[in-house]
Amino acid sequence: MIQRLEPGSGQASVWDYPRPPRLEVCDRPIEIVFNGVTIAATQRSQRVLETTHPPVYYIPPEDIQMQYLVPTSRRSFCEWKGVANYYRLAVGDASGLGKGDRQLDDIAWFYPEPTEAFAALRNHVAFYARPMDRCTVGGERVIPQPGNFYGGWITSDIVGPFKSGPGLYESVVE
Repeated sequence: MIQRLEPGSGQASVWDYPRPPRLEVCDRPIEIVFNGVTIAATQRSQRVLETTHPPVYYIPPEDIQMQYLVPTSRRSFCEWKGVANYYRLAVGDASGLGKGDRQLDDIAWFYPEPTEAFAALRNHVAFYARPMDRCTVGGERVIPQPGNFYGGWITSDIVGPFKSGPGLYESVVE
């Protein structure tokens, strides 16, 4: 049996998030660094809150170094948001010497034509945190959602356990 963790002062439980998910504006600073390069920095993200999931942050393309993102052929479907398209991230190292070029396939996704309820997400980009050098929310380094399927970001102000795959839940304690 899954044991819901009781939130402490200033925390929320992902088990109290709604289903269907809720979209909300987030003005907390978000930063993503990969291969020594700041890929995104914003205080204008949208976040999706869904039962058992840590928030997924969607960043407006104007606040992303889009020259590092290349569309891929991958597509997925969300019953709430619609069809997602994916990006590859390709970044040379910050030294400029070209010796540390790295790329990650299907590391970020966006909804070019989201459902009406999620229209504010149009072309905003979400990133998987796990392979990045650093992803932060409000200056706090995030913990990636467990598993390799979902892209939620865990911060100290939320508790789980968190959904990590079909029928799987994990508690994350840092």
